[in-house]
Amino acid sequence: MSRKQFNLTRTSLLTFVKELDEETVDITSSYFNNTIRWHIGHVLVTNEKFLFMYPKKSTNIPAGYAELFGSGTKPADWTTEPPQLEVLIRELEEQQNRINEFNDLFWKSNVSFKVPFGSIETHGDLLKMLAFHEAEHLGKMKAMHQVVKSQ
Repeated sequence: MSRKQFNLTRTSLLTFVKELDEETVDITSSYFNNTIRWHIGHVLVTNEKFLFMYPKKSTNIPAGYAELFGSGTKPADWTTEPPQLEVLIRELEEQQNRINEFNDLFWKSNVSFKVPFGSIETHGDLLKMLAFHEAEHLGKMKAMHQVVKSQ
């Protein structure tokens, strides 16, 4: 169940972001403290952090992404050039493939760390939480896109 939910959300996200352009994803609106590019990278980094960095570090995405897209960061503070939109899209697709490679036993196994959002016990629970998180950010990106296009 959790993989279906995740794939529905990730496919919706990818469909949306593939319609965007480099200029649009970096427009800052006074209504929001981040850009669409930040939200795209944040979803990538959050899923990577929770599914691939415990107990070791992930080498699937560049190490500098955490400084760009981690919780509490914002584009106004960036000192390095963020990745191009097409790179983020490719990394989201690759991450989706890697997530889908986990077997049912993995999804039933207990997480070995404390998750700050409720009672997450198994990796399946974690994936449901991550899909919800991703859907929340997709909604924000869609609202941001509406605002940017109306200005």
